[in-house]
Amino acid sequence: MNRRALGKTGLQVSEIGFGAWQLGGDLWGPVDEGEGIRALRRAVDLGINFFDTAAVYGDGRSETLVGRALKDAGDAGREAIILTKIPSTSKQWPPDPGTPADEAFPAKHLRESVERSLRNLGRERVEVVLLHVWLESWTGEGVWHQTLEALKAEGKILHHGISVNTFRPGTVVDAVRAKRTEIVEVVHNIFEQAPEDALFPAALEAGCGIIARVPLDESSLGGALTATTVFRRGEFRERYFAGDRLARTVARVEELRWLVPKHAPTLADAALRFCLAHEAVSTVIPGMRSVEHVEANAAASARGPLEPPVVKRLRDHRWDRTPEW
Repeated sequence: MNRRALGKTGLQVSEIGFGAWQLGGDLWGPVDEGEGIRALRRAVDLGINFFDTAAVYGDGRSETLVGRALKDAGDAGREAIILTKIPSTSKQWPPDPGTPADEAFPAKHLRESVERSLRNLGRERVEVVLLHVWLESWTGEGVWHQTLEALKAEGKILHHGISVNTFRPGTVVDAVRAKRTEIVEVVHNIFEQAPEDALFPAALEAGCGIIARVPLDESSLGGALTATTVFRRGEFRERYFAGDRLARTVARVEELRWLVPKHAPTLADAALRFCLAHEAVSTVIPGMRSVEHVEANAAASARGPLEPPVVKRLRDHRWDRTPEW
């Protein structure tokens, strides 16, 4: 497993990280905890050292499973780098425009959330903490930054950053340029290339680490969805692919079939390696909850980024979508 620098944090993270939202089970259907634990341990065995979770994933369930699995995985598990996220006080995603920063992230809430996550994870400190929602107006507003800096000084966290709302990469550019964030987590994939316009250049200049999330476009770039796929009621993808969006997405995925097998063994492999082709990206975090997922995704690192001519051709598949939430 290849590793990259996470910005200027000094942390070296595996190119493929473990996205643990699905382990929460709340918006992804039933979870086999035993298989989830096996998947986490297999990830450690394969050299994955970066694990992404959040306080709201299953109301702490994902954090608890990650902490348990890594604790039992020996030295490599204990040395793994964990990222978790702090929800706003309202737990609204995204927040209402105009919400003051101190209403969403007051100091007491930030501290209590970090302490709760540490208990769930079974750790005395966590390597990375992100604000789970973001408004551009918060860049120079509120006590969130000084509170997170205080938590760093106290040894509760090592680094902090921002998770950007879906399809809104431009909202965090000012915070990156002002060096108010060490790390940004953003949607980046073959369809969602907008972060490359302004965010990625700003991150490279500022030394800000970039975590590419949703690299498989909530599974569409895995290539298994059809226009008639039916999701479990209440599952996140039911909302994500609502209306005619599923049909439109599947049609766009079909236009990518030329990638396999000439350039990649699977479409998912190509999608991960597309993200890794950009120098600003530190790690890519596909969602995983089975050993099969882990083994398939981890293999993408060994194959290396897609070749520049392939990446150039994929520029034509950019899809600028209007944020719906």
